[in-house]
Amino acid sequence: MSSVDVIVPCYNYGRYLRQCVDSVLRQAGVDVRVLVINDASPDNTAEVAAALASQDSRVGVIHHSKNRGHINTYNEGIEWASADYMLLLSADDYLLPDALERATAIFEAHPEVGLIFGNAIELSDDGREAPLVSTFSAVSSSTACIFSGSDFIELSGIDNQVVTCTAVVRTGLQKLLGGYRHELPHAGDMEMWLRFAAHASVGFIPSYQGVYRRHSANMSTAYYSVSDTRLVYTNSGRLADLRQRKQAFDCFWEHCDRIPQWSELFRQRLYMQLAVSAVGHASAAFNDGLVAESKELSDFAAEIYPRIKNSTAWMKFACKRWVGARAWRAFRPAVATLGAAKPN
Repeated sequence: MSSVDVIVPCYNYGRYLRQCVDSVLRQAGVDVRVLVINDASPDNTAEVAAALASQDSRVGVIHHSKNRGHINTYNEGIEWASADYMLLLSADDYLLPDALERATAIFEAHPEVGLIFGNAIELSDDGREAPLVSTFSAVSSSTACIFSGSDFIELSGIDNQVVTCTAVVRTGLQKLLGGYRHELPHAGDMEMWLRFAAHASVGFIPSYQGVYRRHSANMSTAYYSVSDTRLVYTNSGRLADLRQRKQAFDCFWEHCDRIPQWSELFRQRLYMQLAVSAVGHASAAFNDGLVAESKELSDFAAEIYPRIKNSTAWMKFACKRWVGARAWRAFRPAVATLGAAKPN
């Protein structure tokens, strides 16, 4: 029977911790251990973790006297792991039944695979559930699929397709690749999946493997907040997100010792995609009257991919800027009406 070590970093998530850990202990078909790392949480994390450890010998606990941050905590868990496979599971997320058995079965059948992920369910504070279906589902059959590392990187593009609560990895390869990078506090997982893909194939499971909880205390709210089902960016979050993605790609190309031969052409393609996204955000910010943020976004696009200025998207955006923010706000409703009108 395959063994899986699950690291559960926890800061101020004591109210979710039991559900998270129980979802691991109830996994069938695998031998599991759980390490809860309490990163000096001010809530009841210590009490909940102690109770879990007293009730099941498979649960261990480490308490930090001072907060060390999520990157140090993740890397501490990686150092502790010794099972065949491992998973970093945030204390506010949880696994769905048989997730680990499905993943380890693929690992056992395909020794070339280093990372396996799947679809997830997003759970909001009000109890609403929404499927997080990876774009890999569109190119996968109803059963698990194996992608070469280069195919995984190309299909992922500028988006992080791996929901972390579904990502199971080979422990030996994880230790070989090293831990998460401190310079990537918000895109470290994205860069990590690139590292795995440079060294191994990647497996995708079309089943729902885990539940990702979306709430106001998510780390991602440093970039943006969620209102209903619409992503609402705050405090120049659009630019911060794009910069972190670019930094993740740059770190990968700088430090990885197994870069594919076609990587330079592909890196330029990624920069182009980032630039297109930045122009789209710049246009949206301009529409909202956020002229300074709009300029920052467009400057970023031109900096990383100068040829973006030859694109149709850039030219349309340049026309808006030429008209001016005040005039565009007055003119925009008429443009929207014309765009919505249907020919006779």
